[in-house]
Amino acid sequence: MSDRPILWTPSPERADASTMACFIRWLKDDRGLEFADYPAMWEWSVTDLDGFWSAIWDYFEIRFSSPHTAVLAERKMPGAVWFPGAELNITDQILRRAESAPQDTALIVRSETFGRSALTWAELRQQVANVADTLRDMGVEPGDRVVAVLPNTESALIACIAATSLGAIWSLCSPDMGHVAILDRFRQIEPKVLIAQDGYMHGGKMIDRREVLATICDGLPTLRHRIWLPVAGDLPNGAQDWTALTQGEARFETTQVPFDHPLWIVYSSGTTGNPKPIVHGHGGVLLEGAKQSLHQDLTARDRFMWLTSSGWILWNAQLAVLGQGATVVLFDGAVNHPDMMEPWRVAADEALTFFGAGAAFFETCRKSGIRPADLDLSALRSVGSTGSPLTADGYDWIYRQVKQDVWLGPISGGTDLSGAFVGSHPMLPVRAAEMQCRFLGNAVRAYDEAGNEVFDKVGELVCTEPLPSMPLCFWGDEDGSRLHGSYFDTYPGVWRHGDWIEITPEGGSVIYGRSDATINRRGLRLGSSEIYQAVEGLSDVMDSLVIDLEFLGRDSFMPLFVVLADGRTLDDALRDRINAAIRSGVSARFLPNEIVQIAEVPRTLSGKKLEVPVKKLLLGGDPETVVNRDSMANPDSFDVFVTYAKQREKVPAND
Repeated sequence: MSDRPILWTPSPERADASTMACFIRWLKDDRGLEFADYPAMWEWSVTDLDGFWSAIWDYFEIRFSSPHTAVLAERKMPGAVWFPGAELNITDQILRRAESAPQDTALIVRSETFGRSALTWAELRQQVANVADTLRDMGVEPGDRVVAVLPNTESALIACIAATSLGAIWSLCSPDMGHVAILDRFRQIEPKVLIAQDGYMHGGKMIDRREVLATICDGLPTLRHRIWLPVAGDLPNGAQDWTALTQGEARFETTQVPFDHPLWIVYSSGTTGNPKPIVHGHGGVLLEGAKQSLHQDLTARDRFMWLTSSGWILWNAQLAVLGQGATVVLFDGAVNHPDMMEPWRVAADEALTFFGAGAAFFETCRKSGIRPADLDLSALRSVGSTGSPLTADGYDWIYRQVKQDVWLGPISGGTDLSGAFVGSHPMLPVRAAEMQCRFLGNAVRAYDEAGNEVFDKVGELVCTEPLPSMPLCFWGDEDGSRLHGSYFDTYPGVWRHGDWIEITPEGGSVIYGRSDATINRRGLRLGSSEIYQAVEGLSDVMDSLVIDLEFLGRDSFMPLFVVLADGRTLDDALRDRINAAIRSGVSARFLPNEIVQIAEVPRTLSGKKLEVPVKKLLLGGDPETVVNRDSMANPDSFDVFVTYAKQREKVPAND
């Protein structure tokens, strides 16, 4: 039995009224299926894949124009073939409430730049139709890429739904990203249209992005059209005005596409090379989002807000929430302006029923000493968390300082699959620092290094069966080698996600952080290569090594080690220049906690930086076993990290 204390248990009334309970009753009445408990139900869902996913399709009344001829035609990874023959468009599902409740509120926007605004379902659908009509006139066709640099406001959602309604492929970057990081993403996919906002308010200051956007446009030779939201300046020559595009009375209609037609391209970085341009399909994202609504207990009654930038996969998840008919509240601004209570004031003002954020936000709230419970949070039923492991202290803070009777449901998944592997269940108890279950349909297991399944101990998070929302491909990865190398080279035919996980005796799980060298900073994943590109572009920096020490029980801590040019010493001025290079070239989200000067970066005989062994060492690994020095080109270089690790051991866990 788990020794983690139970912090909350749903009342019988709440459990019985949940979306999961409704689905369980439907399975009994419609399919003749009954389960002794949730582990038995989960086992069915990952064994009878045809039965489970066809049940999701039918229960959620997925809209389609042509039926499927099978559920899972090829059961393999990679290369699974789902719902062949089916034709649909995800936007039909996203906007279906516009038919039954056109005057209900679909979106509420709380923007530091634009103030508060709201759209009904009818207004949302009309603006989508108007923008889609313009894109169609621009010659946008199925398969064309429409990209955007927009904040988390209604404009980004409208543009996304409009583009995908045509069968075009959507891709979005947050406006706080540097031009290098944005071009590293968009150059790979050769977009036809760019939609951008040239500035925004953040923390009471206007952030002017006109120069950055000009550089981005110059770096994208395939662009044929630019659509602009002028905030910081006038409309550039040759650009069309966004506001004018949203006006009109165009008819909403969708282009029907195959189940696995590309929907969007999102980005998740490995440790080397350009960011991975991950392609997801209409049908897979639609089914995963519908299923996830069971685990998050979301219906049309909800008012939902998740604090997210437009560059995080949680931005995309808002579309699935709209698909359940819920009202989505978009927060666009600094979470600490004027103070850390601001998002909680929005939660109270808008009578949120579901409030989610990255674990780092809750930990910052805890340390700042605020007390959201002093606000009227009577409508709040559920709190979500993801991005990094939420500590036991974080769980305790929410129940003490936010609301005693609230369901805390952290989830963990990734951009890679546009969904979650493990997380919440509205009918199960909440234990401190533990996620309640493995998600239905997700064959999540913990493996040791030999590929053996382990329980009640930490192992690699793997998924042993295909999911409809797994990537169709990486854009430009013609032979599939990059996709295979990212997930399937460790355990053939099995997805390795890159997280440490423990499966508890009750079927819950604990995520301990990244098991590889990918950086996970406040929920956004980034390859170390992008930081190296920014830092090593400085003439004073000859080499560098960055390590993300995210691990359960400790705050995320990211040191940057630099090798400097002869005669240079790391002083405050150089630290400022290094941070400025990261801020402008990548993002302020990825500034290191500490910059340390070293003599040389440890490398393999083939010249690869030893990121993973250094990370294992700094997380408490044995210096004698985390690396084979005989395989190193410069074995003595590891000594400085052994010393550094001993110094870090003396730092308090939450320092």
